[in-house]
Amino acid sequence: MVLRREPTARQVRLGVELRRLRDAAGLTAREAAALLGTGRVQISHIESGLTGVSEQRLRRLASHYACTDERFVDALVAMATDRTRGWWEEYRGLLPTSFLDLSELNHHASFRRDVAILYVPGLLQTEDYARAVFSGRVPQLSDDELELRVRHRMACQDITVPYELVIHEAALRIRVSDRAATRAQLAKLLQLSEAGNITVRVIPFELDGFARAASTMTYVGGPVPKLDTVVRDVPQGSAFIDSEAQLSAFRTRFRKVEAVSLDPEQSRDFINRLAKEL
Repeated sequence: MVLRREPTARQVRLGVELRRLRDAAGLTAREAAALLGTGRVQISHIESGLTGVSEQRLRRLASHYACTDERFVDALVAMATDRTRGWWEEYRGLLPTSFLDLSELNHHASFRRDVAILYVPGLLQTEDYARAVFSGRVPQLSDDELELRVRHRMACQDITVPYELVIHEAALRIRVSDRAATRAQLAKLLQLSEAGNITVRVIPFELDGFARAASTMTYVGGPVPKLDTVVRDVPQGSAFIDSEAQLSAFRTRFRKVEAVSLDPEQSRDFINRLAKEL
């Protein structure tokens, strides 16, 4: 079987989950391979995302690993057998893989939650706002690379799942471009906040004791909680976090930040006031 040269984050995640099941069962890769009648290298390739696994083999492995969570196993099977080639594939080889991995993650999401401190999240950015953000990159992007990123970001903005945003006043006030672009961005936020599946909450500067400025995150829901993912920005692009302990910690972080934010109606009033000041 031909090995994948660059497995996607979704393919890697499937392998990670299978390795976790094997580790929990106390089996070595060689022992797992013997149960399937294959070699240790084949198990290694499956667990690293370098090759796929059939539904039959995946269910046999889950059985041998004594995994009784049927919903979880079904979700893994869906990951293993999915052959979706989404719109993001047209950007493969043109943009960093982290852009494509996040697009695929959003495509399969059951919900999404963002905490934003300094920037409006990409899902809600206007074209001018996105262009200004990408223009600030060091080293500077060429005109073609810049427009490619803007076009991709605009294509990402089909929000069909429940989406919760908690955004700090700093992100609303920082002018990544000019006054007109900021006003247009606030108007877009207000418009989107009226959608039935989108909730926007604001954290004002005047809040006392806000010690969670480093809580910026994107939390993406999977088909089952074990397959949720947190995305954090890192210098090389995006880091995907998926350990159960860390997922639990980030769920708690989100709820704590949400608890000190304004409610949706107050938040819309707040954004309206900021827009009128411009």
